[in-house]
Amino acid sequence: MQRVILTWTDPSAPSPSAVDWAEREARLHGVPVRVVQGSPPDPGRAKMIVCGVPHGARTAGAETGSRLPAAVRAADRPLVLVPDGTAPPRPSGQVVLGTDARHPADDVIAFAFDSARRRDALLHVVHTWSLPSCAAEWPFGVPERERAAWEEHEVQLLADALRPWRERYPHVPVYEDVTLLTPARALAHHAERASLVVVGADPGTGWGEVVRTLLREAACPVAVVPARTTP
Repeated sequence: MQRVILTWTDPSAPSPSAVDWAEREARLHGVPVRVVQGSPPDPGRAKMIVCGVPHGARTAGAETGSRLPAAVRAADRPLVLVPDGTAPPRPSGQVVLGTDARHPADDVIAFAFDSARRRDALLHVVHTWSLPSCAAEWPFGVPERERAAWEEHEVQLLADALRPWRERYPHVPVYEDVTLLTPARALAHHAERASLVVVGADPGTGWGEVVRTLLREAACPVAVVPARTTP
């Protein structure tokens, strides 16, 4: 049975941006689009589910979660949230992936690499870290040598996590980015130059601060992919 790109729209707040994005995505995948209005959709044959969301609302995360049908929120497949008024992607727009190199999620990474491949786009992989608790023991700040060693360890973690994916997708250019920021702040910053941001989420759970921040601040679609971590 053929897979589809499933687009759900709320009749009280139609989202032409979501439908347009889904149609472009369907052409990249070579599959049809199915648009469902109002009634909860059956996600059974969907490769992904696409929904329109309000852009920039102060409480966008909570509002969006309450507006989407439970069948959409709990679906065990990628959910792409398209802000209202989203413009067609820029030719140079990169795909941004937020990942935890300590617990890499295979399905999330695979979705991001495949998205970049289909778009002939750069994949910008963001791994964030924080100083260990022992850093507070230095009264005059962390010595540069210690900080450099910790950061080098984080860089190696990310390189190790991505190595098999680079081998599987040799034609996808990858920029590995290790930054001392919170995930929400780092991804919101890089979303300014992205055509798509990809993050992971546990199926059926509420969205965390990363997704809520992106819905408030990012003007590009956000793909929330159910996470299956590598053992």
